[in-house]
Amino acid sequence: MRDTPAGVPRARRRGSTHRTAAAGGGTRMGSHVVVAGGGIVGLSTAWALSSRGHRVTVLEKEDRLAEHQTGNNSGVIHSGLYYAPGSLKATLGTAGAKSMREFAEEHGVAVDICGKLVVATTPKQVPALRRLLERGRANGVPVRLISPEEAREFEPHVTCVAALRVESTGIVDYRGVCDTLAQLVEKDGGEIRTGSEIVGVSSTFRSVTVQTTTGEVTGDVFVNCGGLQSDRIARLAGLEPEVRIVPFRGEYFELTPQQSHLVKGLIYPVPDATLPFLGVHLTKMIGGGVHAGPNAVLALKREGYTWRDVSAGDLLDTFRWPGTWKLGQKYWRTGIDEVLRSASRKRFLASLRELVPALADDALVPTHAGVRAQALHRSGALVDDFYFERGIRQVHVLNAPSPAATASLEIGRRIADEIDSEV
Repeated sequence: MRDTPAGVPRARRRGSTHRTAAAGGGTRMGSHVVVAGGGIVGLSTAWALSSRGHRVTVLEKEDRLAEHQTGNNSGVIHSGLYYAPGSLKATLGTAGAKSMREFAEEHGVAVDICGKLVVATTPKQVPALRRLLERGRANGVPVRLISPEEAREFEPHVTCVAALRVESTGIVDYRGVCDTLAQLVEKDGGEIRTGSEIVGVSSTFRSVTVQTTTGEVTGDVFVNCGGLQSDRIARLAGLEPEVRIVPFRGEYFELTPQQSHLVKGLIYPVPDATLPFLGVHLTKMIGGGVHAGPNAVLALKREGYTWRDVSAGDLLDTFRWPGTWKLGQKYWRTGIDEVLRSASRKRFLASLRELVPALADDALVPTHAGVRAQALHRSGALVDDFYFERGIRQVHVLNAPSPAATASLEIGRRIADEIDSEV
């Protein structure tokens, strides 16, 4: 498995030389695979494995599946437009736009391929928009450059000097996808244990034992899809990951019912190419209504969805990592702007009015927030692609933010392919 064009970094284990899972004699068809995480990446991986004849146990610390990143995102099926050609995000994201839509249609999960606009609101943004057009074409995305007049045929209230139209972008009920995946895993004979927090992982060249708050599970392979807790689970398993998870909270508003008619589908700004965040945007929701946001502020707790959610241990973990300080030195102005926008509905609305000027002063009502598990290198560089590390009989998914939900079925197949290749 490759995480970047340079390949997977060799994981460092305390007191042990790194070897792949095959070092212990390999896995076999019908192996018992223990999967950490009941979000969409963990469940997609579990289904990819169970459908190939592997016995699967999924361990989720919450009492309900998809409680964190999966259950709090905007429900967008991304097209693969934004990502560096040849990266995992580009290849798996573009393929995932198709496979996620097909999965939802096949299993009766609510889905709507409504398309989206990416709009340049000033002439200075047009060169970046054109670069995005070329990147999308390189990734095989059905994208085209359109005029302001054509943009208003899709979104009558949008303002722009140019726009991209992406037909393959859509929205889906990701919780519904997770419920279906769980049913498919159990139909294949797999087991899903909620309320089972992992407290220890130990492996030999023959097996892996996972200790949880509800008991011990021994299997042949361990796959860590723990999202916001993934780096900690890797450390429990004896690895010293080369990255650290830093949580960023994305805060959303919804348009009031009286204002929802101003948005027909999805409207995005031209993103800042130096950041992994797409900027505040307007998104039609699969259940009705329109999401507005998210911004991106440093969360004060790994699973902290408001400013009141604070964990001294999580903050210590974040600020002990050298990369956090280096990131702050580089982006402190951006960070201040995001905090100010978090504190001011007026600022938030002003950002949205750059896209749709007709939004009224009372257009926004608060709604849920999400927390993004962003991996950060010691150097302060944000990990810009899906990222994996390996241990003895272990696969650790250590960076899987957006478009991971879109690409989840493809990520699961890729992990299953690697495990099968070691038979």
